[in-house]
Amino acid sequence: MVQRILVCLVLAFFLAAPFASCEDRNASKAGSGKKKSDSYTVPAPDFALQDLSGKTRKLSDFKGKVVLLNFTTTWCPWCLKEIPTLKKLHERYKGSNFEFVSVYLQESRKKVSAFAEKHSLPYTILLDTEGKTASSYGVRGVPTKVIVDKEGNIACWMCNDTESRLEKMLKKK
Repeated sequence: MVQRILVCLVLAFFLAAPFASCEDRNASKAGSGKKKSDSYTVPAPDFALQDLSGKTRKLSDFKGKVVLLNFTTTWCPWCLKEIPTLKKLHERYKGSNFEFVSVYLQESRKKVSAFAEKHSLPYTILLDTEGKTASSYGVRGVPTKVIVDKEGNIACWMCNDTESRLEKMLKKK
């Protein structure tokens, strides 16, 4: 009986973790950033990850663009369910100083390549094979979305309403 309760508590924790905090401007780390008018800015950690072709890509490669980082896996049912929405989001904003980057956590190139091909994923896919980049972004569960503004600062961490935030950011010139 005790074992069953413990299993339920652990499952509840992991299911609730992605929804536990949805603060703008990474409020939990606000003291570590620079003050910009009435809010704090937190620089997004740069990273160097390989794409599916083996080319190393960095967040700084996308400087001057709004970047949506989507931390995900091939085995996550919620991640799979949101693929059609993410494809529409990519299609809607491509070419407008926007870059969609899906970061697959602790999975092999072979597995992610097969998954990407099967689902015809049109956006940039990077491999965080050791999970270090996810850790530097405070990822506690998947899917986790982080929006990085054109200046390279975290604009939204664990975003709930990604599309409306992107709409506002991409309308600003």
